Amino acid sequence: MPATLNNVFLLHRRSLMWSVMRIVRDPQTAEDVAQETYLRARKALEREPIEHIEAFLHQTARNLAFDHLRRRRTRGQIEADSLGEHEILDIPADMPSLEDAIIERERLKIFLGALSGLPERVQTVIMLSRIEEWSNRKIADWLGVSERTVFNDIKLAMAHCRDVLARLDRA
Repeated sequence: MPATLNNVFLLHRRSLMWSVMRIVRDPQTAEDVAQETYLRARKALEREPIEHIEAFLHQTARNLAFDHLRRRRTRGQIEADSLGEHEILDIPADMPSLEDAIIERERLKIFLGALSGLPERVQTVIMLSRIEEWSNRKIADWLGVSERTVFNDIKLAMAHCRDVLARLDRA
């Protein structure tokens, strides 16, 4: 797996760089995007095979390049060089407040409690799917059930947890 990705990436690295360079117009950013493309492809391959690696690499690189432009544009609208120290100190931290953290911790406990009320296989399926990021096919093969069963187990777990959290929100 990685050897094939390495070979394809090295073979197409220059064309990836040029594609990205046309979008971002900065060689260092193009290099960063190319490296991020490789990392994303490697992570995707760990989950399941990629049929057309070259196309996947090029599409991922383009998406990452456009994401970079959007972030840069957004930052440009928000950031200002003329901010003084007083204005900078008034910018809220990019982290939840203590109250929000406590609320989310409580919601997580309730969510985990809701999961524990489900059959063991359903708990396993939802953990493998949402936490381990396994594909439905991989879960089905590992558990010896059909993909449809995995899909239905995920649907059951999500609906059950959504209902529990909705009741909490109404209370």
